[in-house]
Amino acid sequence: MMRKSIQFIFAISTLFLFQSCEGDRFEKKISTYGDDESHNAGENCMACHSKIGGVEGWFEAAGTVYDPSFSTVYPNMLVELYTGANGTGDLKYSIEGDAKGNFYTTKKIKFKDGLYPSITGDGGTKHMSSPITTGNCMSCHGNTTSHMWVD
Repeated sequence: MMRKSIQFIFAISTLFLFQSCEGDRFEKKISTYGDDESHNAGENCMACHSKIGGVEGWFEAAGTVYDPSFSTVYPNMLVELYTGANGTGDLKYSIEGDAKGNFYTTKKIKFKDGLYPSITGDGGTKHMSSPITTGNCMSCHGNTTSHMWVD
């Protein structure tokens, strides 16, 4: 009788542990215009919001956009991902930037064949001419390439 009780408690504990880990991964987090709940502008979002980082909401794409001076974040911009360079081809995904200059999404993005980002602000649109195969923008921007910016 005691053994069955221990097995039952173990089974229930395992179920709750599994659900809490899955909840972290699948928690929906998507930036929106005007929202000011994000944090750590200019940091690598995916250092924490990933399987390795282990916090809630594993991002598919994330980053921070700056104004041309690179000293001030650019709020409420729009990041779009196209199948062609310079905003050509099909528009596959749109991500609104928030009031703190950050954009992020847990929505599944298919990068397999490469996507071309465009960032739109009040003064126009900046396009990347080369495709990306990851949404971890800090893997290049701020490291081997300048920060992302828009007018």
